Amino acid sequence: MTRTALYAGSFDPVTNGHLDVVRQACRLVDHLVIAIGVHPGKAPLFSAEERAALLTETCGPVARSEGATLAIATFDDLAVSAARRCGASIFIRGLRDGTDLDYEMQLAGMNGAMAPEVQTVFLPASTQARPITATLVRQIAGMGGDVSPFVPAAVAARLRQRFAATA
Repeated sequence: MTRTALYAGSFDPVTNGHLDVVRQACRLVDHLVIAIGVHPGKAPLFSAEERAALLTETCGPVARSEGATLAIATFDDLAVSAARRCGASIFIRGLRDGTDLDYEMQLAGMNGAMAPEVQTVFLPASTQARPITATLVRQIAGMGGDVSPFVPAAVAARLRQRFAATA
């Protein structure tokens, strides 16, 4: 039986923290679905298609090196609905600190009530990835800072292009 997990988020942009979670998740499951949440009320830096391409480019090799298959999907409804559509029995959630834990415990409780067949697994961030957030990466890049320590090289290049175009 194939163990399938869903890792949902905005991934705007993909960070080394996301790669850290993907690496750990791929050690636990056979198939990982990274699900990009698309919300009409939000204005992301990268389109869902751009984020999917960056996730494929950066996370695909990580999944392969850990012996798992990877798929990228988008969803604009509940994560539990996305999990059911892709046949996932596991939600993957990354934790950086206690603040994340408080929020993620609430989310896991609500998801568990709506989809008891899908178990939430928390993966702690590595020491190097712990301070990284996509929000801070966007802010640093938008102000001309070097984000290369926090994101894969392909993402750093895309961020430079994106902000050069708006300068």
